Amino acid sequence: MEKRFVDDFLVIDNIQLNENSFLVRMFAPKPLPEIKAGQFVNAEIKDCREIFLRRPFSVFDIDYSNNYLSIIVKILGRGSNQLARVIKGDTISLIYPLGRSFTYPSEHEKILFIGGGSGVAPMLFLAKDCGLPRDNVDLIIGARTFEDHINVNDYNGYGKFHFTTDDGTYGFEGLVTEHPLMKKNLSSFDKIYACGPLSMMKAVAAEAVKKDIFCEVSLENSMACGFGVCLCCIEPTKRGNLCVCTEGPVFNIKDLKW
Repeated sequence: MEKRFVDDFLVIDNIQLNENSFLVRMFAPKPLPEIKAGQFVNAEIKDCREIFLRRPFSVFDIDYSNNYLSIIVKILGRGSNQLARVIKGDTISLIYPLGRSFTYPSEHEKILFIGGGSGVAPMLFLAKDCGLPRDNVDLIIGARTFEDHINVNDYNGYGKFHFTTDDGTYGFEGLVTEHPLMKKNLSSFDKIYACGPLSMMKAVAAEAVKKDIFCEVSLENSMACGFGVCLCCIEPTKRGNLCVCTEGPVFNIKDLKW
């Protein structure tokens, strides 16, 4: 089992990305271990007496040279709302690194990444970390409306971006699964990776199964402990009921009962 750590990280930046999403960059008190896309951290929520359990966040970026770890905090409830209020100089207790990462693609494969909501974070991390040529990578990023998208200009060198919105205010109007890359060009890809709302991932998985394309998804079940003890994140799979925090959060769709 991979070694886990519990440390207080120093907040370096808290940058608002849109109305409900914040980029929190933190300095680690000791050299960071290798952390791969799909793994997550469990963050303690301070100064909130009614919240006792930690909250899981996908790792968004790692800067080993500066010893920085970054997450994207999307406000979904009281815990994330409290964490989104941190300022430079605050400390956040993290348990890290947790979970299993994505299976990284091979050098010459063509890859499709699909992200929605807070699921954009691990998709951008994987696109950057996998080291593939830009022409081999396409990313479909979905949101409800233009204001829900975040600026991804810093990632343009890692792939070709395609945006969707439910209301048509930015990019393609419709769901990510209705995008032409999914409807007409899916067979051109060797692997598909997805993270986002459950309905989105199930729809992506269904299309991947039809085309017999390798597909991994990162589940967003509630993961309070991160160690497989609290059993909050159980997922029925073809291998039995598994803890997403230890056996995932990344799963091959062939293992899921979808």
